[in-house]
Amino acid sequence: MGIYDRDYYQREVPAGVSWGPRSAVGALVLANVVVYVVDWVFLDGRLTSLAKLRVNTLVEPWDWWQFLTYGFLHAREPWHILGNMLGLFFLGRDIEGVYGTKEFARLYLAMIAFGGVIWAVAGRLQGAPGALGCVGASGAVAGIVMLYALIFPRRTLALYFVIPVPAWFAGVLLVAGDAYGAVARSDGSRVAYAVHLGGAALALAYYGLGVNFGRWLPRLSFRWLRRRPKLRVHDPKEEDKDRHDDLSEEVDRILEKISRSGEASLTRQERSTLETASRQYQKRRQSSKDRFV
Repeated sequence: MGIYDRDYYQREVPAGVSWGPRSAVGALVLANVVVYVVDWVFLDGRLTSLAKLRVNTLVEPWDWWQFLTYGFLHAREPWHILGNMLGLFFLGRDIEGVYGTKEFARLYLAMIAFGGVIWAVAGRLQGAPGALGCVGASGAVAGIVMLYALIFPRRTLALYFVIPVPAWFAGVLLVAGDAYGAVARSDGSRVAYAVHLGGAALALAYYGLGVNFGRWLPRLSFRWLRRRPKLRVHDPKEEDKDRHDDLSEEVDRILEKISRSGEASLTRQERSTLETASRQYQKRRQSSKDRFV
């Protein structure tokens, strides 16, 4: 089957993804809301006390799980979770449409963790109390805003739900505001600006470098722990088949991204992958003609 013969490349697909059980955005919003209700309605904040991120978490490996759990916890004030979930819902769906449900979920968790690490490092460097805590999904939401500004720079967003501005301006304003707040904030500020900057920085690197966590994770195995046989049979045909399958899966993802967000959303690496796949398809097609003429 040729690259351009695939069904979803030939039909138009609306931008974004549906709000349903198979949506990563839907699952994440639901998880955050459920945790919030359970924590503050039934447990009076005890879950936050247990699973929040602390400055000292950075140097306590047995508590590193908190680099993820803090991102699903929020302050008692409802505006905290409301602001984060609105940003995730309205902007996250289009980002999920670009990268796919699984990759979006991986990226979301990575931005949560990276933002938490940056916050903890900044706290240690500034001499903050080790028990100082941090909660909230704003690191990932800041990263989503950054990705939205990079992928859809000319789309209009309603700043503070009132002022229409282009997406690129919202991204610049986000980074500038957080950078200023991190440097010049008052001692009484409760906003974790370093978390926002960490999430936005990871999003910028992810987009600029054309990273895909889904291609990395299968390689992170524990094969080095297994006992290797002394003799290994090498089958070039099987190896070529594996490479072909991997390339085909990547082409499927890229073409689905084009159908959702347009060719302009492709990274340099993704364009190169399409060119490689196209050349291989042409070679196979020519070989087939030579064989049966």
